[in-house]
Amino acid sequence: MRRSIRPLVATAVAAIFFVPLYVVCVNVIKPGPKIAKSPASLPIPPTLHNITAVLTRPDQLFWVSLTNSVVVTALSILILTVLSSMLGHYLARSKSRWGRWLTLLLLCGLMIPPQVILIPITQVLRFAHLMTTIQGLVLFNVGYYVPFGVFVFTGFTRSIPVELEEAAAMDGAGRFQIFWRIVFPLLRPATASVLIFLGVWIWNDFIDPLVILGPGQGTTITTGIYRAIGQYQADFGTVFALMFLATLPVLIFYLALQKHFVKGLTGGATKG
Repeated sequence: MRRSIRPLVATAVAAIFFVPLYVVCVNVIKPGPKIAKSPASLPIPPTLHNITAVLTRPDQLFWVSLTNSVVVTALSILILTVLSSMLGHYLARSKSRWGRWLTLLLLCGLMIPPQVILIPITQVLRFAHLMTTIQGLVLFNVGYYVPFGVFVFTGFTRSIPVELEEAAAMDGAGRFQIFWRIVFPLLRPATASVLIFLGVWIWNDFIDPLVILGPGQGTTITTGIYRAIGQYQADFGTVFALMFLATLPVLIFYLALQKHFVKGLTGGATKG
């Protein structure tokens, strides 16, 4: 009985997740007037007008949004990877009470939704003259997502034999040399997991860029989709084309790092 139910449940769950993807894909190549009438129908005849209209908009909404999202995401995950890996290695090798308290503090940071601290963050950024700037948004991302990166790197570092570091120290290597030349290359699976998770989260973030950057100072790919929707009318073809084009960079990024993804998440599950 269970063996017969499992495929049915798996098929039903897959269908639920497939329906939104199907709606987006068929409406990207469907004429705009037909989208509102029959959003689930097949695109007959198909057209690329929606995509070309987005790419050739006079206000360059897609290209500006794409550039800002790439800059914010790339800077954020780069800084987060460096800081999280170094701090995660320190906490994994530390046996002091200070290290345990710091780990507890970082774990508490994982439980706080970003919307709860958004208003205090804006006040801090305004005091530091970083409000409505790319630097302020990157700084917010680094401060909020560093606990997750530390959590992943700490668990994976515990699975690396400490004898490798001791041998390098006996050969005269310093702490930074041991980390960057011995430990960090072994953290490649964990690095891939952190890059994928944080990259997708930061890329898909909507409320934080909308508040921190402001509607008149800049836009990311998610807020660009929001700006494409008018107050009284919306070009659904443009909206679906924007959603489709916004998904492509994340999909390519995931496919490039997928072979290290699962290994990085489960690397620290058996030790530590």
